[in-house]
Amino acid sequence: MATMLNGHAQSPAAQRRIEHHEADVVIVGAGVLGCALAVTLGRQGRSVILLEKSLEEPNRIVGELLQPGGVQALEQLGLRDCLEGIDGIDVKGYWVSYFGEPVLLEYPKSTPTSPTPLGRAFHHGRFVMKLREAALACPNVTVVETKVTGLVTSSHTQEVLGVECVTKELKDCYFAQLTVAADGYNSEFRKQHHQYSPKRRSKFYGLELIDAKLPEPNTGHVLLSENPPVLMYQIGTHETRILIDIPDNLPLASVKNGGVKGYLRNTILPQIPEGARQSFSDALEQGQLRSMPNSFLPASVNKTPGLMILGDALNMRHPLTGGGMTVALSDVVYIRELLSPENVPSFSDTGLVLEQLAIFHWRRKNSSSVINILAQALYALFAADDESLRALQRGCFRYFQIGPVNGPVGLLAGLIKQPLVLVSHFFSVAFLAIWMVLSDLPLTRIFLFPYYAFMILYTACIVIVPYIWSEVWC
Repeated sequence: MATMLNGHAQSPAAQRRIEHHEADVVIVGAGVLGCALAVTLGRQGRSVILLEKSLEEPNRIVGELLQPGGVQALEQLGLRDCLEGIDGIDVKGYWVSYFGEPVLLEYPKSTPTSPTPLGRAFHHGRFVMKLREAALACPNVTVVETKVTGLVTSSHTQEVLGVECVTKELKDCYFAQLTVAADGYNSEFRKQHHQYSPKRRSKFYGLELIDAKLPEPNTGHVLLSENPPVLMYQIGTHETRILIDIPDNLPLASVKNGGVKGYLRNTILPQIPEGARQSFSDALEQGQLRSMPNSFLPASVNKTPGLMILGDALNMRHPLTGGGMTVALSDVVYIRELLSPENVPSFSDTGLVLEQLAIFHWRRKNSSSVINILAQALYALFAADDESLRALQRGCFRYFQIGPVNGPVGLLAGLIKQPLVLVSHFFSVAFLAIWMVLSDLPLTRIFLFPYYAFMILYTACIVIVPYIWSEVWC
């Protein structure tokens, strides 16, 4: 029988969540994935407890660009309205500058008469707060501010039964048939229950520019030069995010050369588009610089009874292509079907849940593998540090200029979910790079062409094959 709380009817399931800390599902982390999953499962009739260490608005420098594929996933989940009222900016594609030479790449239409698909850029925290509002408004979801400190595990079966936490300095526990770790890139639970560890090659250093004028409105800007890539995109009416990739141990950013700020001032500032240069300089002087590690983490099959790892805790890629939230929201779409009450009547059937999670691991690769491989391969090209990689980088830009760009941009947008399409375009870039080297070789050095061709093709394989392998076998 329902009771009353603050004038509103409280169901027996809500009573169990609030008074006894019991639910069908406990989700750790009220970020993009955690909130979307809580609402999705709650709408399916599951009783959900959503835990978050701080319900204040997050303040991050990534997770600010949602590709059209992510927007579509959000629509499928019935959460499209969470993009409204946050001063977001429509994104129609990319503006890529290669040593000052630009090319505009618009997201491909599904048919010639259909509208151009749009992504959305925004302040990450504002988007998360809208998702949290949706979770708070869902009758089957209870949101709790608490710090999770560990998992509660059965000593006999090793099944995860819930979590331990600290709420206002008091120890507490929450129990569920299924516990979800969606606690992000710095997950507390990955080490014991994930087969792989994140590998980091660089960091993004970010600034927020005020009233910057970009060359092409409503696009993500990618600046390529002899230095690692720079990204710029507008996230609000007056705000523009700039992210500067700095590889670990980059000599130009050493203490001897003035550190990171010296690198930004001396090397990056001159290549910033003129309309944004002053706002970049102002932001740098005001000390707004923040950093975020760029990591790669292959997904691992969830094998622990009673536990599901998702989001950045499960799978990460370089944020160069802005695909992280698209992967996360697409994963929720798959989970909605595979763990629906029709397929899994009760999460207490841990054997059935694990079977469905094994299916999820492979089914998600249709979308996640494309974004993962593309992000890592493009970063290798855009941060080229040897002759063969620079030849591939040049070939890639030329391919953007003359090639069938609907395929590559559709892959970037999360709209094309076919790994073989990615492989086809990548090696087309490699062969174009080889042709360009041949075209530029003087006759006196033509005898070196077989060597150059081999090295470019070999480098292309070194760049992409390990990531294909990790997606096929992980």
